[in-house]
Amino acid sequence: MHRPHAPVSLVVAPDPRDLSDPELAHALMAGRAWAISETWHRFAPPVIMLARRALGSEAEADDVAQEVFQRVFAKARTLRAPDRLRSFIFSFAIRVLKTELRARRARAWLSFHQPETLVEFRAQAGGAPIDMESRDLLRRFYGLLDRLAPRHRLVFVLRHLESMTLEEAAAHMELSLSTVKRLLERATAKLSRWVESDPGLAGFLDGARWRR
Repeated sequence: MHRPHAPVSLVVAPDPRDLSDPELAHALMAGRAWAISETWHRFAPPVIMLARRALGSEAEADDVAQEVFQRVFAKARTLRAPDRLRSFIFSFAIRVLKTELRARRARAWLSFHQPETLVEFRAQAGGAPIDMESRDLLRRFYGLLDRLAPRHRLVFVLRHLESMTLEEAAAHMELSLSTVKRLLERATAKLSRWVESDPGLAGFLDGARWRR
């Protein structure tokens, strides 16, 4: 008995580079394997950079990123606004960083913590990367950041090291705009006082935008 041949078609994954964030979000929510890979490729670099700036450690930043994306992929189906994929991911990053910073403060040896690899910091003159002699000053600056409460530190990092707007920081922190403003004001005031008590740091950071 003759049977007509059914047409055979191949389903080819789209080129992820051609997809918008909302389109990628829909694919991620559907559990597409290529979407998981593209989400990591697209968003891991900014998450790692945020973690480096927040923690001052490259090794710890990589660990944070792994934890963040494990949570993102496990909770992808709960995303209700595909057009806010970036905010969805950064909200997980903030939660993981907050937990890590709280754990740091709870450890008795916090005051002696030295970041393994310090993030790049641009000097005011010409915007050139810092020289080796300035690395000690940068360690001292991160030592001051360690004295801030986790929420104060994260708001400061988002606003002044990540250059986010107050509205963006509030969205990622899942806080009201007024709360973010209050936290930032307190963090900036404390850091300014501490920096002024260290002549070396005061000179190194002279003219920094957050101190104006």
